[in-house]
Amino acid sequence: MFHLIDSHAHLDDPKFEDDREEVLDRARREGVVQIINAGYDLPSSARSAGLAAKYPCVFAAVGIHPHDAAGLPVDYLDRLREMARQQGVVAIGEIGLDYYRDLSPRDVQQRVFREQLALARELDLPVIIHDREAHGDILEILRRDGVGPAGGVMHCFSGSWEMARECMAMGLYISFAGPVTYPNARRPREVAARVDLSRLLVETDAPYLTPQVRRGKRNEPAYVRYVAEEIAAIRDMSLEELARVTTENARRLFGLPAVGDI
Repeated sequence: MFHLIDSHAHLDDPKFEDDREEVLDRARREGVVQIINAGYDLPSSARSAGLAAKYPCVFAAVGIHPHDAAGLPVDYLDRLREMARQQGVVAIGEIGLDYYRDLSPRDVQQRVFREQLALARELDLPVIIHDREAHGDILEILRRDGVGPAGGVMHCFSGSWEMARECMAMGLYISFAGPVTYPNARRPREVAARVDLSRLLVETDAPYLTPQVRRGKRNEPAYVRYVAEEIAAIRDMSLEELARVTTENARRLFGLPAVGDI
């Protein structure tokens, strides 16, 4: 039996409130042994840390999504810092820029992104970066500020191969979610075919971005298998080998224990 790690999910979402235990059971049956649950604001970050404390297979990231960058309390970094020191919290995220919805002013998004990058460097934690239609500014900030020795991951990557190559050179991993399975996903497929195996991760972003085979249904960590199957086919390798490599990568990035050590 192969093992998979869902490197990005939102199990604290209300859509999982009625059947979270069953969702975790289904994930285990599909070989998903560990899940990174990403926060997007202060309450969700606290919930994420709470899930990590409750479930041995769940690890947390805490952070402020660009949608929620406006109107933060002045002590938000102190509150994130405190959460980040809790058992089971392994990253700062998800953080970044989103110019598609522009729910927060762009200058505020950029400031909050940079402040959280600095927090991650201070705490020696990896970052989980959200980038939607903001490729140029993401790269400019990363070139200027850096991610620190702990590195990080470009979550649900949507950029070009040239961007992926630069991100990898900065110490970042490249993660793919359900969109790589969509019929019109030409660019994600091209990048997934070329990313260094040592820098490749898979994720669901559950409950969002459901893979094509389950399109129209709520996404959940068990479905990370479909992402892995698609990338394995694109790269002409076995699912078992793709699962082994991405699991090793996720454990290395987030400092996760082997399954037998949980």
